[in-house]
Amino acid sequence: MRIGVAGAGHLGKIHLRCIQQISEYELVGFYDTNPDTREMVTAEFGVKAFDDYTSLVASCDILDIVTPTGTHYALASEALITGKHVFIEKPVCATMLEARELLQLAKSKGLKVQVGHVERFNPAFQAIEPYGFEPMFIEGHRLAQFNPRGTDVSVVLDLMIHDLDLILHLIHAPVKEIHANGVAVISREPDICNARIVFENGATVNLTASRISLKNMRKLRLFQPHCYVSIDFLEKEVQIVQLADEISPDQVSEYIPLDTGNGRKYIKLESPVVQPNNAIVDELRKFLQSIQEDRPVLVDLEDGTRALDIAFRIMEKIKASHAVL
Repeated sequence: MRIGVAGAGHLGKIHLRCIQQISEYELVGFYDTNPDTREMVTAEFGVKAFDDYTSLVASCDILDIVTPTGTHYALASEALITGKHVFIEKPVCATMLEARELLQLAKSKGLKVQVGHVERFNPAFQAIEPYGFEPMFIEGHRLAQFNPRGTDVSVVLDLMIHDLDLILHLIHAPVKEIHANGVAVISREPDICNARIVFENGATVNLTASRISLKNMRKLRLFQPHCYVSIDFLEKEVQIVQLADEISPDQVSEYIPLDTGNGRKYIKLESPVVQPNNAIVDELRKFLQSIQEDRPVLVDLEDGTRALDIAFRIMEKIKASHAVL
């Protein structure tokens, strides 16, 4: 299928490179508002540059939108109105109103839209999917060294939204309440934030996101009865600790005995095999397959809208906490 890329900045160029690795795609070209960027990217990738977005849309079956968030709604709407499927980077839109209108438009047109929450395709997260965990407490840290790119928005939309999508995927219950605070240290928007999210089923999540850290970290820790899971998204590692009250004789070699003071229990340590991959290549390939086979996309527009909604609710809590100081 014919695909075109809107936006040829840092991430846009990564998408162009990844699409060129997927033989099932025909890369028609890209659009960018900056003439210098169009010239440089054409020379680097050997791909046709369009100086008019409407012309790119007319030439494609699928649009891959990798532009600043404020442009997502207009570009995605134009593509959907003309009958094109859309892959759109996170955050899905700049406002909840835009996200909801885009959702209605996609439904009315019967078109596929996938949101680029790429951590769903991280091989470490993929390794835990078959287990079907149902965590009741999640602790998450997403820390990054300072980079001026992306500081025009809150760290909630820049970094934390990745983990918001993951926890909403893991916990199948409505959000009951949110507590949050954050501080703008270098930027005009918060650079560090902590959010505590409580779900209707009692599950609780504590997330910290920072873009002013001395080292990078991307970890989630999941806790549920008789089980603890550690996911390292940077190192692509997973550790699972399971606790059993009793084991059979043939399980002795798999478990470590533990005296708890209230009787003996047994611990099993497991490190699932993490298959290396290119997460962006995988998400773009899966999107194409969902179109060709008419199957639901793995990270749909509803998922992107839900994550955006919680992100905005967290940002409102931050504003409210500052208002009372």
